[in-house]
Amino acid sequence: MAVEVELPRRLFTVQEYHRMAEAGIFHPDERVELIEGEIVQMSPISPRHAGCVINATRLFITRLGDRAIVSPQNPVIIQPRSEPQPDLLLLRPRAVSYSREHPTPEDVLLAVEVADTTVRFDRLVKARLYARADIAEFWLLLTMDGTVEVYRAPGSDGYTSVTQRGPGQTVSPLAFPDIGFAVTDFFA
Repeated sequence: MAVEVELPRRLFTVQEYHRMAEAGIFHPDERVELIEGEIVQMSPISPRHAGCVINATRLFITRLGDRAIVSPQNPVIIQPRSEPQPDLLLLRPRAVSYSREHPTPEDVLLAVEVADTTVRFDRLVKARLYARADIAEFWLLLTMDGTVEVYRAPGSDGYTSVTQRGPGQTVSPLAFPDIGFAVTDFFA
């Protein structure tokens, strides 16, 4: 019988993670992100996943215009030990360009993850991380069944409101309740 032993782990800060990247520890094409102090390999992007990100990016840009900055597959800094790379962020427009520094949770209007093989990780780890960072809203686009899980009301243990929208329904971001998106358009 195998005995599992919890070994102490060395957790990294965002600053240490950046220094490792600058030192060339990660291969330039390596897809990693910092989650709760641990460096996690990201899953390969399937065509279905990529298409969903492309659709969402196009929909948000065309429907929201200058009301939000659409940031696909870029990091958000969650101090002190996380730098996830959501599939898409809707960010507050601000006077200082995001080219000078990565956004922080205060900048995020909506975080979006697209899941085909990472559903469990996104629900249990990413959703909780975003909620603890006080990101007001998180959407999980489920490519396998064409539905959107909408997470709202962040708290220290996760989001307290989780609803699901499916084909034939629309979904609106909290920040833009006047704009509805047909769920099927994300997966077309």
